[in-house]
Amino acid sequence: MERTGTACPPPAARQAGPPADRPARLTALLAAGRRAGIYSAAAWSVGTAAGRETHGHLGTRRWGGVELNGTELWDLASVTKPIVGLAALRLVETGALRLDDTVGAYLPEYRRVPGKADITVTQLLTHTSGLPGGTPLWRAHSDRDGLLAALRGLPLRGAPGTVVEYSSAGFVLLGLILEQATATGLDELVAKQVCEPLGMRGTVFAPGPAARERAVSTELCTWRGRLVTGEVHDENAVVLGGVCGHAGLFAPLTDMDRLGRVLAAGGDGLLSAPGFARMTACHTEGLPLRRCLGWQGRDAVGSPVGTAMGPASYGHTGFTGTSLWVEPVVEGAGANRAAVDGAAADGAGAEGRYYVLLTNRVHPSRDPRRFPAVRRAFHHHAAALARPAATFRIPAPGTGPGSASTPVGQ
Repeated sequence: MERTGTACPPPAARQAGPPADRPARLTALLAAGRRAGIYSAAAWSVGTAAGRETHGHLGTRRWGGVELNGTELWDLASVTKPIVGLAALRLVETGALRLDDTVGAYLPEYRRVPGKADITVTQLLTHTSGLPGGTPLWRAHSDRDGLLAALRGLPLRGAPGTVVEYSSAGFVLLGLILEQATATGLDELVAKQVCEPLGMRGTVFAPGPAARERAVSTELCTWRGRLVTGEVHDENAVVLGGVCGHAGLFAPLTDMDRLGRVLAAGGDGLLSAPGFARMTACHTEGLPLRRCLGWQGRDAVGSPVGTAMGPASYGHTGFTGTSLWVEPVVEGAGANRAAVDGAAADGAGAEGRYYVLLTNRVHPSRDPRRFPAVRRAFHHHAAALARPAATFRIPAPGTGPGSASTPVGQ
């Protein structure tokens, strides 16, 4: 199996040639990443509310394994978070949950925990709860009860509402709250509130035996002593049973397409217009990082998708090498993007757009250093699909504003 080459082809100073050439650049970019051994498999889709503009897949489900056919299940990792967030916001719209509800209101075991009982649903959704980021609780706690008890004892990084720190622990709590609010398991709740309305029939927690046969492999895990395929990669999620708020969903590319189209259309059929606007607005103004409700905003520096997306764009990435990013319908979107990338303000891209990238960049082992450049380059090339020829500049990977290292796995 060929695994040599460069992660990204050398960028041209300007993208010349007809727009029809541009989808081929995405394929070439992702094929180069595979030759470099960054992942064995990749699938992608770019489109608008009207449907796909381009999509594809390449590689094998694992190194030396079966070639992709487009029906694969991908471990979404932390892209689970905004989907769980959508379920929460659907409950808010029905009155079954309020954004200012607190952890203590639903989880009695937190009512006597200093500083945590009053954390709100909004603060969990925006990563402003003060709870810490990646904490490998699984190393010391091999059962669900022990891990949840350890989570209760985690010290806060700051007073809730005063800091932004990406926290999987916060979304574990959010999942528990949703279960308590509805007396329903999180897997059933997400299916009912998000997957069924959107026709995302292949998106599931804990895939069954038949579905696992279509799964793309992730890591050769020393803790589990085997290659992980069709089982959640995240170790804390494993201990929690594979159904939790921060990780665990698996989905095919077609389902991520469906979600992307609905978001590009303004959430029609999923959230009301005011609810969608509230979800996609930045709720962390005055703090270092831009966070929406369940989603990451596009930071001026260090964005995982680089600088090609407009300032109102939002999305989420996953540690396994997955991402969904959306540019909403924004008045003057062309001018906004022109200010970012230096292109002429031609008004291109005023319609909502979505960008899906699915890879297994943790296969057979995790190496966070090379994949971020591929992801940034993918979004620059994908954004060029909406531009007239010869007006969009593609920066070299790792250069230009916004190219600072960003933690992988948000």
